[in-house]
Amino acid sequence: MGKQEYTLSLFSEDHIGILNQITIILTRRQINIESITASESAVDGVHLLTLVVKTTPEMVRKVAKQLEKLVDVLKVFVHTSEEIIYQEIALFKVSTKGILSGNVIDHVVRAYHARILEVSPEFIILEKTGHKSEISELLDHLKPYGVLQFARSGRVAVTKQVRELNSYLREMDEANRMKTEETEVYNRN
Repeated sequence: MGKQEYTLSLFSEDHIGILNQITIILTRRQINIESITASESAVDGVHLLTLVVKTTPEMVRKVAKQLEKLVDVLKVFVHTSEEIIYQEIALFKVSTKGILSGNVIDHVVRAYHARILEVSPEFIILEKTGHKSEISELLDHLKPYGVLQFARSGRVAVTKQVRELNSYLREMDEANRMKTEETEVYNRN
Protein backbone atom coordinates (compact mmCIF):
# COMPACT_ATOMS: atom_id res chain seq x y z
CA MET A 1 0.00 0.00 0.00
CA GLY A 2 1.24 3.51 -0.84
CA LYS A 3 2.23 6.32 1.45
CA GLN A 4 -0.38 8.71 2.75
CA GLU A 5 -0.48 11.66 5.12
CA TYR A 6 -1.04 11.05 8.84
CA THR A 7 -1.29 13.42 11.77
CA LEU A 8 0.19 12.09 15.00
CA SER A 9 -1.05 13.73 18.21
CA LEU A 10 1.54 12.90 20.83
CA PHE A 11 0.76 13.76 24.45
CA SER A 12 3.74 13.92 26.78
CA GLU A 13 5.05 15.27 30.01
CA ASP A 14 7.04 18.48 29.62
CA HIS A 15 10.59 17.17 29.78
CA ILE A 16 13.74 18.18 27.95
CA GLY A 17 14.81 15.92 25.12
CA ILE A 18 11.47 14.41 24.07
CA LEU A 19 11.63 15.92 20.59
CA ASN A 20 15.10 14.46 20.10
CA GLN A 21 13.85 10.99 21.05
CA ILE A 22 10.93 11.32 18.62
CA THR A 23 13.12 12.41 15.72
CA ILE A 24 15.52 9.50 16.34
CA ILE A 25 12.64 7.02 16.02
CA LEU A 26 11.37 8.65 12.83
CA THR A 27 14.86 8.94 11.32
CA ARG A 28 15.56 5.24 11.90
CA ARG A 29 12.38 4.43 9.97
CA GLN A 30 13.30 6.99 7.26
CA ILE A 31 10.16 9.04 7.89
CA ASN A 32 10.39 12.78 7.29
CA ILE A 33 8.43 15.21 9.46
CA GLU A 34 6.33 17.33 7.08
CA SER A 35 5.16 19.65 9.87
CA ILE A 36 5.49 19.89 13.64
CA THR A 37 3.75 21.99 16.26
CA ALA A 38 4.18 21.92 20.05
CA SER A 39 1.81 23.41 22.59
CA GLU A 40 0.09 22.97 25.92
CA SER A 41 -2.90 20.64 25.92
CA ALA A 42 -6.24 20.87 27.70
CA VAL A 43 -4.77 18.77 30.54
CA ASP A 44 -2.54 20.60 33.04
CA GLY A 45 1.10 19.50 32.82
CA VAL A 46 0.57 17.64 29.54
CA HIS A 47 1.97 18.93 26.26
CA LEU A 48 0.81 18.16 22.74
CA LEU A 49 3.15 17.59 19.82
CA THR A 50 1.36 17.48 16.47
CA LEU A 51 3.42 15.82 13.74
CA VAL A 52 2.48 15.38 10.10
CA VAL A 53 4.19 12.49 8.31
CA LYS A 54 3.79 10.62 5.04
CA THR A 55 4.15 6.87 5.34
CA THR A 56 2.29 3.58 5.01
CA PRO A 57 -0.53 2.52 7.38
CA GLU A 58 1.61 -0.34 8.70
CA MET A 59 4.62 1.89 9.36
CA VAL A 60 2.61 4.61 11.11
CA ARG A 61 1.13 1.98 13.49
CA LYS A 62 4.64 0.67 14.27
CA VAL A 63 5.98 4.17 14.87
CA ALA A 64 3.04 5.08 17.14
CA LYS A 65 3.63 1.96 19.27
CA GLN A 66 7.34 2.71 19.48
CA LEU A 67 6.70 6.35 20.44
CA GLU A 68 4.31 5.27 23.21
CA LYS A 69 7.15 3.24 24.76
CA LEU A 70 9.09 6.45 25.44
CA VAL A 71 9.06 7.22 29.17
CA ASP A 72 7.64 10.74 28.90
CA VAL A 73 4.97 9.88 26.31
CA LEU A 74 1.48 9.33 27.71
CA LYS A 75 -0.40 8.51 24.50
CA VAL A 76 -0.07 8.77 20.72
CA PHE A 77 -3.11 9.09 18.49
CA VAL A 78 -2.87 8.58 14.72
CA HIS A 79 -5.36 10.31 12.43
CA THR A 80 -6.01 10.72 8.75
CA SER A 81 -6.94 14.19 7.49
CA GLU A 82 -10.61 13.17 7.39
CA GLU A 83 -10.63 12.43 11.15
CA ILE A 84 -9.45 15.87 12.28
CA ILE A 85 -10.14 19.57 11.95
CA TYR A 86 -6.88 21.34 11.16
CA GLN A 87 -5.41 24.64 10.06
CA GLU A 88 -2.06 26.25 9.42
CA ILE A 89 -1.16 29.92 9.50
CA ALA A 90 1.11 31.79 7.11
CA LEU A 91 2.59 35.26 7.04
CA PHE A 92 3.53 36.95 3.78
CA LYS A 93 5.72 40.06 3.57
CA VAL A 94 5.03 41.57 0.16
CA SER A 95 6.45 44.64 -1.56
CA THR A 96 4.01 47.53 -1.13
CA LYS A 97 4.83 48.91 -4.58
CA GLY A 98 3.95 45.66 -6.32
CA ILE A 99 0.79 44.73 -4.46
CA LEU A 100 -0.79 48.18 -4.38
CA SER A 101 -0.83 48.42 -8.17
CA GLY A 102 -4.42 48.05 -9.37
CA ASN A 103 -6.87 46.26 -7.06
CA VAL A 104 -4.52 43.39 -6.23
CA ILE A 105 -4.65 43.84 -2.44
CA ASP A 106 -8.44 44.02 -2.44
CA HIS A 107 -8.64 40.89 -4.60
CA VAL A 108 -6.21 38.98 -2.34
CA VAL A 109 -8.07 39.86 0.84
CA ARG A 110 -11.46 38.92 -0.60
CA ALA A 111 -10.62 35.93 -2.78
CA TYR A 112 -8.13 34.27 -0.41
CA HIS A 113 -9.69 35.34 2.91
CA ALA A 114 -6.40 36.92 3.94
CA ARG A 115 -5.95 39.63 6.57
CA ILE A 116 -3.76 42.70 6.41
CA LEU A 117 -1.64 42.89 9.58
CA GLU A 118 0.64 45.82 8.78
CA VAL A 119 1.19 48.36 6.05
CA SER A 120 4.39 50.34 5.60
CA PRO A 121 5.83 52.27 2.66
CA GLU A 122 8.14 49.31 1.87
CA PHE A 123 6.01 46.24 2.61
CA ILE A 124 2.61 44.83 3.57
CA ILE A 125 2.22 41.89 5.94
CA LEU A 126 -0.62 39.51 5.10
CA GLU A 127 -1.90 36.63 7.18
CA LYS A 128 -3.66 33.56 5.80
CA THR A 129 -5.14 30.74 7.87
CA GLY A 130 -6.12 27.54 6.09
CA HIS A 131 -4.88 24.27 4.69
CA LYS A 132 -1.42 23.91 3.16
CA SER A 133 -2.84 23.86 -0.38
CA GLU A 134 -4.70 27.17 0.16
CA ILE A 135 -1.58 28.81 1.56
CA SER A 136 0.54 27.52 -1.34
CA GLU A 137 -2.03 28.83 -3.81
CA LEU A 138 -1.86 32.31 -2.26
CA LEU A 139 1.95 32.20 -2.24
CA ASP A 140 1.96 31.38 -5.96
CA HIS A 141 -0.47 34.25 -6.59
CA LEU A 142 1.69 36.74 -4.64
CA LYS A 143 5.10 35.84 -6.12
CA PRO A 144 4.80 38.15 -9.16
CA TYR A 145 4.19 41.10 -6.79
CA GLY A 146 7.40 40.62 -4.83
CA VAL A 147 7.24 38.27 -1.85
CA LEU A 148 10.00 39.47 0.46
CA GLN A 149 9.44 36.87 3.20
CA PHE A 150 7.18 33.90 3.78
CA ALA A 151 6.65 31.76 6.90
CA ARG A 152 4.16 28.95 7.48
CA SER A 153 3.37 27.27 10.78
CA GLY A 154 2.97 23.58 11.41
CA ARG A 155 -0.44 21.97 11.55
CA VAL A 156 -2.71 22.70 14.49
CA ALA A 157 -5.37 20.02 14.83
CA VAL A 158 -8.22 18.77 17.00
CA THR A 159 -10.01 15.48 16.53
CA LYS A 160 -13.58 14.94 15.42
CA GLN A 161 -13.88 12.03 17.84
CA VAL A 162 -15.70 12.55 21.12
CA ARG A 163 -13.31 10.61 23.36
CA GLU A 164 -10.68 12.96 24.68
CA LEU A 165 -7.32 12.52 26.38
CA ASN A 166 -8.91 13.13 29.80
CA SER A 167 -11.02 9.96 29.52
CA TYR A 168 -8.01 7.97 28.32
CA LEU A 169 -5.93 9.20 31.28
CA ARG A 170 -8.71 8.25 33.71
CA GLU A 171 -8.81 4.75 32.21
CA MET A 172 -5.02 4.50 32.50
CA ASP A 173 -5.15 5.57 36.16
CA GLU A 174 -7.86 3.00 36.87
CA ALA A 175 -5.88 0.23 35.15
CA ASN A 176 -2.72 1.18 37.09
CA ARG A 177 -4.68 1.27 40.36
CA MET A 178 -6.04 -2.24 39.66
CA LYS A 179 -2.54 -3.54 38.85
CA THR A 180 -1.22 -2.04 42.08
CA GLU A 181 -4.01 -3.68 44.09
CA GLU A 182 -3.36 -7.04 42.39
CA THR A 183 0.36 -6.76 43.17
CA GLU A 184 -0.38 -5.95 46.80
CA VAL A 185 -2.69 -8.96 47.09
CA TYR A 186 -0.10 -11.18 45.42
CA ASN A 187 2.67 -9.93 47.72
CA ARG A 188 0.54 -10.60 50.83
CA ASN A 189 0.04 -14.24 49.82
